[in-house]
Amino acid sequence: MNFKDQIKRRRTFGIISHPDAGKTTLTEKLLLFGGAIQEAGAVKNNKIKKSATSDFMEIERQRGISVATSVLAFIYKGKKINILDTPGHKDFAEDTFRTLTAVDSVIVVVDVAKGVEEQTEKLVEVCRMRNIPLIVFINKMDREGKDAFDLLDELEQKLGLSVTPLSFPIGMGYDFKGIYNIYEKNINLFSGDSKKNIEETIAFDTLESEELERIIGPKAASELRENLELVAGVYPSFDKENYLKGAQHPVFFGSALNNFGVRELLDCFIEIAPPPRPKKAEERLVEASEKEMSGFVFKIHANMDPKHRDRLAFVKIVSGTFERNKPYLHVRQDKSLKFSSPNAFFAEKKEIVDISYPGDIVGLHDTGNFKIGDTLTEGEILHYKGIPSFSPEHFRYINNADPMKSKQLYKGIDQLMDEGVAQLFTLEINGRKVIGTVGALQFEVIQYRLEHEYGAKCTYENFPVYKACWIDPEDPKNEEFEEFKRVKQKFLAKDKRGQLVFLADSQFSLQMAQQKYPSVKLHFVSEFD
Repeated sequence: MNFKDQIKRRRTFGIISHPDAGKTTLTEKLLLFGGAIQEAGAVKNNKIKKSATSDFMEIERQRGISVATSVLAFIYKGKKINILDTPGHKDFAEDTFRTLTAVDSVIVVVDVAKGVEEQTEKLVEVCRMRNIPLIVFINKMDREGKDAFDLLDELEQKLGLSVTPLSFPIGMGYDFKGIYNIYEKNINLFSGDSKKNIEETIAFDTLESEELERIIGPKAASELRENLELVAGVYPSFDKENYLKGAQHPVFFGSALNNFGVRELLDCFIEIAPPPRPKKAEERLVEASEKEMSGFVFKIHANMDPKHRDRLAFVKIVSGTFERNKPYLHVRQDKSLKFSSPNAFFAEKKEIVDISYPGDIVGLHDTGNFKIGDTLTEGEILHYKGIPSFSPEHFRYINNADPMKSKQLYKGIDQLMDEGVAQLFTLEINGRKVIGTVGALQFEVIQYRLEHEYGAKCTYENFPVYKACWIDPEDPKNEEFEEFKRVKQKFLAKDKRGQLVFLADSQFSLQMAQQKYPSVKLHFVSEFD
């Protein structure tokens, strides 16, 4: 298979949703269809003893939530599919935003009972800013929930999507009979017994069939006909070009836990979703079909295997082919690196790959060379855009609880910060370390992982800060900046990259600083032009 065909057969997408909408369960079921696993496990379902394949950190198993983005790959109908399963919990939104820089399309999971929730709104906004093609999967149809048309309205109003249903439910909850597949024009009936196997479906090619009335009842059959007439009258027909531009959003209905409606979603997805798309670097737009390899690090994960202190840098290949043992330029450090064991993923199972193509995610063993956002190329100087650090919302001093283990503590903090779990600030005035996070749950995750992965204990102390702002003076030598540094010295810190940061203790003091020192620009995101 030649290079262009390899690109065409790849689909790299992220799954996003509010916590508990069934995202990890859907990921599991997609893997089941791909033949990658024999039996799927749900995150919170005790009946199925197997823990979800994509949740491989101990704390995730205990809490029943996903806190790290996992990368999973499988082949389905000749297409190579790379899934990035993101954390739904808002305390880990930053990891999700970064992951969205590495996907070519997105599936949004919505809970039929809860509808569109706040976290979904934020993530969809990011997708829409980047015009990422988006498919919606309305999950848990076997439970009582909102009316299908009300949900479609909600998607349009709350998320600003232009929706077109490609499947439609027949009843819901106790009355859930199945799904009419508008895209393929057939019906799949829901039997609802098997949790493990792929559902057997009965397909009907015509809605007028008497057999249909016999199986789902005359009432459900006439309701379905009415609903489909309404769908045809109200919603535009599916237009692939508009979908790829991010201007139209197909909607599917189903129940991931019962494996229902998932095949329809997957079959349509591999047909319409885009292969690897071009990506913008500061220097130029890079096309996937270019011969020269380039890629960027969007995530770093320490201790994938607790027995070996290893860090993996996840690299999205943007163009060219990535080959094992071939030297590549690490642009930021300006040095050449070779990788003898690049990994491809299946949750925590990894295998060494000799060659990877655009759209693929490769895990590189890292001894501390990589930071999030780094670029690898065959020699060209490229900097891919769009992987910022956001201003944290929560701040605490971090203290060493065991003086005998200070080396382990600092190594642990260092590695966890490189992973992007949180941000580390060192106060200029006394060198104390402050951790800033987007959500409060991350403090627990850090404490837990320091103890279980590095053997170090830490305690926290409150540190009253309103916002961290990156400082960007118009002229680093002018008096105004010198005065700003003198007056605010108690509130100045350096981030991990050595950039100067102002830790404002209140909204008022931030506004006053902005008024008093207009030439000192303050940014809420670390990536600024």
